[in-house]
Order: sequence, then C-alpha cells, then structure tokens
Amino acid sequence: MRIHVAGVTIPDSEMATQAMALLKRDLPRVLISHAFRVFIFSSLIGRRRMLDFSPEMLFVAAAFHHHGLAPRFSGSTRRFELDSADAAAHFLHQHGIARQEVRNVRDAIALHSTFGLNGFESPLIELLSAGVETDLMGCHFDEISDSDRRAVVQAYPRERAFKSLVIEALADGIMWRPATSFGNVGADVLERCNPDFYRISFCGLVLGSQWET
Repeated sequence: MRIHVAGVTIPDSEMATQAMALLKRDLPRVLISHAFRVFIFSSLIGRRRMLDFSPEMLFVAAAFHHHGLAPRFSGSTRRFELDSADAAAHFLHQHGIARQEVRNVRDAIALHSTFGLNGFESPLIELLSAGVETDLMGCHFDEISDSDRRAVVQAYPRERAFKSLVIEALADGIMWRPATSFGNVGADVLERCNPDFYRISFCGLVLGSQWET
C-alpha cells in the first residue's frame, strides 16, 4: 500500500525501497525520520515553486544525503557530503540510471549544506537544500502550510530532543575528520560537541601564510 503524506506520495519502487533499506541499516533513527521529512518538505516546496523534478531522484537524494556519516565511512578524510554523494552515485549506477540523472543527485547531495550557493544548477539541488533547511532550521515555513507541516510530523515524528540529537549525529560522523569542517557548518557542530576541537581560522591562515606582506 502506497503511503501519502500531505499530498506527497512516498516512492515505493524497488530502487527507492532499497535506498531506504540502506539508510535504515546504516544510520541512527534520528537521521532516518529526518530523511523522510526532507523528501516531503522538498516535494511540497517544489510544487509551490512549480519546479520540474523527479520524485524518485529526490527521494534517493534525501535518503543518501547523510549517508557519509555512517560508521562504515570512519577513517575517511573527505567531507561527509562527498562520501554521501559518491555512495548515492554508486547506488544509482548499479540501477542503470542515466549519467546526467546520477550527476544531478550527486551534486545535490554534495552541495546540500552549502547554504546560499545551492540553487543555481538544477531543481534537484535547490529542493534538497530547501528540504534540509526546513527540517533543521525551520526555513521556508511560508511555503508550507501549517496543516501540511503537522501532517509530515505526525507521519514521521521529530524525536523529543531532535534538535540536539541531530547535532550529535552530525558530530559523531565527522569527529574523526575535523579538518573537513573548515569553512562549513561542521565547525559549529564540533565546537559545540568536542571540547578539544580547535576551529581553523581563515584569517589566521591568511595572516600566517608564507607571504611577507
């Protein structure tokens, strides 16, 4: 039986089902419910903005956008967004998805946390970011009705301490690669969760460079 939330149908193809199975296998519950909400919020915003997008590709992007935080990526020295993007691309290639579609999903995941610079390439990039911004930071409430927001949270509840739990989940996934936090939200996360974290300063790098002036 297909699931419909706030007028949005949750994809139930074999590929979508496998994508969500991987998410449930590898990530904590707080990120699983987050992924579903991101997909629905993204879809609602896409409809309001009258954007042309593939619900199934958006669903896969939402399912994989935090996959790089999974324990199997421990030891990675890359930003988790890139690990997530490459995992999604590999998954889509296995399912025979066209190269351009794969690239769109990969780019959307890689750029989803680059706030302010992620709406210029494709609707998929714009919408994944908008869905993440909605669920994490409460953005775009003017584009989603109160009744739709309630329906989404009823279907996929926000945990009692979701705000803190999602920050902790991010910290757990990037704790071993602090250098990747330079210039992105990872620095804020680690500064809050790791008392030994030292934030790299852009100004410090410029002022401390080997140039004489």
